[in-house]
Amino acid sequence: MIQVVLEAPGKLAERSAGEPHAGPGEALIRMEKIGVCGSDFHAFAGKHPIYTYPRVLGHELAGVVMAVPDNDRGIRPGDRCAIEPYISCGKCRACLRGRNNCCEHLQVIGIHVDGGMQEFVAVPVNLLHKSEVLTLDQLALVETLGIGAHAVDRSELQAGEEALVVGAGPIGIAVAQFASARGAAVHVVERNEWRRKFVEQMGYSTSLGPDDRRADVVFDATGSSEAMSSSLELVATCGRLVLVGLTRDPIQINDSLFHRREITVLASRNSYNLFPRIIRQIEERAIDTSLWITHRIPLEDVASRFPDLPGQQTLIKAIVDVHDGNGRTAE
Repeated sequence: MIQVVLEAPGKLAERSAGEPHAGPGEALIRMEKIGVCGSDFHAFAGKHPIYTYPRVLGHELAGVVMAVPDNDRGIRPGDRCAIEPYISCGKCRACLRGRNNCCEHLQVIGIHVDGGMQEFVAVPVNLLHKSEVLTLDQLALVETLGIGAHAVDRSELQAGEEALVVGAGPIGIAVAQFASARGAAVHVVERNEWRRKFVEQMGYSTSLGPDDRRADVVFDATGSSEAMSSSLELVATCGRLVLVGLTRDPIQINDSLFHRREITVLASRNSYNLFPRIIRQIEERAIDTSLWITHRIPLEDVASRFPDLPGQQTLIKAIVDVHDGNGRTAE
C-alpha cells in the first residue's frame, strides 16, 4: 500500500508498506479522507514543538471499517467513521480527573505515532465514531471542529455574551460556529482579505465597531505569539482570553492590563469526548460544513503538491482523497 511520510522538515516522500494487521481490540480501516491541519504545515516547516520524524502525517481522519472485532459500540464492517486521534493512558493525574485530552502520556495519531496518510490503518475500536448520515468529507472535519468546540467549552461562554475570534483559519471558524451555536454575538478579525470575505459569507461580522470595542470572551486562534500577546487588549473587564492556537515562542503579558481588568486566561488543548456530540450537531444541521473544503489532493500527489498549499490565499481546508468511490487509490 502507499504511505506518505514526512522524513524530515521539508522532505515528504511516498513509499510502499505492507497492509497493517489489526491487533486485539483494533479495527482495520480503509482510509478515505484526511484533513490537512495547520500543524502539519508547521511540522513540514520544522517549526512545530511536538512532531518527531520520520512521521506519516494525518490526524483529521475518516474511513470505512473493513474488519472489526465484536464490540459494544455497534461498529460493523462497512461503517463510515470519524477516527478520534487521541490515545490516552487512562492512569495519569489528568486522565483520572477526566481530562484525557491533557494526558501526561498522550499519543496523537499522525503526530506522536504514524497517522492516516496511507491506504489502511489499524486503530482501537474505541476511537471510532460512526454516522449513517454524514459523508466521509464531513467526518474528516470532526477533529478540527472538536478543537473549536472544546475551546468554547473551556470559555464557559454564555448566550448573549460577545465573543471575538482572532484568526479565521479552520480552528477560528470552528470556534465561531460553536460560539454562535451557544447564542453568543460573534465577531471575527482576520488579516487575510479573502478569509475575511469568506467568514462574512458565513454570516459573521468582521467589523469591531468603535476603537475601544472589547469582548467578553476573546479566542485567539492564530498560533502567533505576537497576536496572542496583543489579544489581551481586546478582552473586556472581567472577561476571558482563550488561547487556542499553539506556538513554541514565548508570549508576553501586559501585567498592568491583565490585573486592572482582572482577566482570566485559559489554554485549550485538543478535545475529549466531543466526537459524538459534534457528529450529532452536523447531522441536525446545527453546524454547517458546506463551505469548509476549498482544496483537494489525491494521496499519490501529496508529496509533490503539499509544499505549495500553505501559500494558497484561498485555502481554508484541504482534503486528501485516498480512495475513489470504488475503493481504488484516488487518481
